[in-house]
Amino acid sequence: MKVLNNIKKNTIILLLITIIILYIVLKDDWNNILITLKSMNIKFILMAFLAFLISVSIKGFSNYLIINNKEKISISEAIKHNIIIQFFNGITPFSTGGQPMEIYMITEHGIPLAKATNYSVQSFIFYQLALVICGILAVIYNFIFRIFPKVKYLKLLVFLGFAINLFVAIILLLIGNSQKITKKICNISIKLCHKFKIKVNENEIKEKFNDLYIGFTELSKNKKLTIIGIILNILSLLFLYITPLFIVFSMGDFTSLNIADTLTASAYIYLVGAFVPIPGASGGIEYGFTRFFGNFIAKNKISAVLLIWRFITYYLAVALGGIIFSLEKKVK
Repeated sequence: MKVLNNIKKNTIILLLITIIILYIVLKDDWNNILITLKSMNIKFILMAFLAFLISVSIKGFSNYLIINNKEKISISEAIKHNIIIQFFNGITPFSTGGQPMEIYMITEHGIPLAKATNYSVQSFIFYQLALVICGILAVIYNFIFRIFPKVKYLKLLVFLGFAINLFVAIILLLIGNSQKITKKICNISIKLCHKFKIKVNENEIKEKFNDLYIGFTELSKNKKLTIIGIILNILSLLFLYITPLFIVFSMGDFTSLNIADTLTASAYIYLVGAFVPIPGASGGIEYGFTRFFGNFIAKNKISAVLLIWRFITYYLAVALGGIIFSLEKKVK
């Protein structure tokens, strides 16, 4: 009951944030945005939506491979799980709600809790390493071609976001190296929490670090699965990152953006979003989008592109996940 109440509360907060952001985006250019939206080619909008669905499906397939290394679950179930995870990630700060729900859904297939946690940890490892690889490529591309001359201060946030994700990836690799190192990192983390007067459950932290170590130990036994899992997560991110290109194409504009610029700008936007402690990183994501893609897209079109992109990759994803979750709950 407490979980359901939290879901309702977070959903209401999300709706209020959405209304505020929509007002800010639309208030100064409502008529022009409507005209732009009406003129869009629906074929390319559907392609953007398809790219997003492919992204979610690839991630779901990656999870399917992880679980089916030892247990059995269908591809359709794994993909459905990932869509529901979009809902829980979308309504919680820093996307913290997805992993507990993922573990719960895996246990619903008769898989023990310890194994379900291990599978979820492996999925997180694949995603984190893929995120860092994509971030490295984006930083290198921008360093060479200097495609963001107008976002000097935002680039600092991007580099901070990249550094944090890189730091997490390095910590994960160190944890996977030995149990002794894992214990040391765990103890340092607990001491830092106490130093900054952050209330934590030490047993829970130790348990989570132990889960990470076990997850890496399992992956080290199956290098083929590790390589395939990272590649699939990279592909999932690339399909997510490419969606704005199709939306710009829907306006009949085939010259403002290319694939490389789109992928780089999208990677930067999600790195900036890592700093926003609001469900869906709302506000920060929208601001980052207008600033980064504003280097390529005309001012009279950027708001319309933002609305469609955010609807497809966030609001529609949250809605679909919520609907599927509600239907699952009613059936059970």
